[in-house]
Amino acid sequence: MTQLTASGNQTMVTEFLFSMFPHAHRGGLLFFIPLLLIYGFILTGNLIMFIVIQVGMALHTPLYFFISVLSFLEICYTTTTIPKMLSCLISEQKSISVAGCLLQMYFFHSLGITESCVLTAMAIDRYIAICNPLRYPTIMIPKLCIQLTVGSCFCGFLLVLPEIAWISTLPFCGSNQIHQIFCDFTPVLSLACTDTFLVVIVDAIHAAEIVASFLVIALSYIRIIIVILGMHSAEGHHKAFSTCAAHLAVFLLFFGSVAVMYLRFSATYSVFWDTAIAVTFVILAPFFNPIIYSLKNKDMKEAIGRLFHYQKRAGWAGK
Repeated sequence: MTQLTASGNQTMVTEFLFSMFPHAHRGGLLFFIPLLLIYGFILTGNLIMFIVIQVGMALHTPLYFFISVLSFLEICYTTTTIPKMLSCLISEQKSISVAGCLLQMYFFHSLGITESCVLTAMAIDRYIAICNPLRYPTIMIPKLCIQLTVGSCFCGFLLVLPEIAWISTLPFCGSNQIHQIFCDFTPVLSLACTDTFLVVIVDAIHAAEIVASFLVIALSYIRIIIVILGMHSAEGHHKAFSTCAAHLAVFLLFFGSVAVMYLRFSATYSVFWDTAIAVTFVILAPFFNPIIYSLKNKDMKEAIGRLFHYQKRAGWAGK
């Protein structure tokens, strides 16, 4: 049941209701099973990548360090939303407390911004590796990689804090239905029973964050492509493109859907398209990341093969 409290002449909302999820007996289970399998693959795939990079000495390079950080972030990022989605699909209780909603928004957006900062750091890494290869070993040292990662975390977790603090002071009354599959700024702010003119500022902040990361990555890759096209060796072309292709694919998948969702300003989409876009960057992007980074990556495939071969040998030895 949705909890409401009376305050003066207004009924204050203490819980939100997700209206996008069907009941279990009306098709909820049909979505639950695929989503559970996808979530299991996201956790397993990213965890394997993280472990393989940590234990594989050949993968102790700046590029793979950032991929391991990205894998860890993907596990955390999806865990902020998908377990609640799974619960809503099989439970009659499709609600979330206001405090729970604020926490979900905070961690979802903090981890999302952190991930975009790490993708930006990866673009800078590829730029230096291809455009300034002689100085690459002296620039991209482990200390700098750690500093970039810590800076990404600080950026992500501090930027969202003022927005969440402001939203926590807003009163919510009347309708409590969130027309989205998770708690997000626009659906939640639309339920506030006070003037939310600051939503324009919130949109501007999000736009600035997305555009800044996008420009750094785009400019890095424009320069990288120019340098690659100037190479005389066909083997050099192939090697340089192969090292960047995976990151570029992840960048386009993640930033493309995020940009469509958060750079629309006054534009509105139907509930169907809002949900479809959200599914892309909440579920599909984390799902495809392990596939993209390992499918055509010879070093990663060999490291995964060695890990499982070692585990199999250890199992035989134990017998």
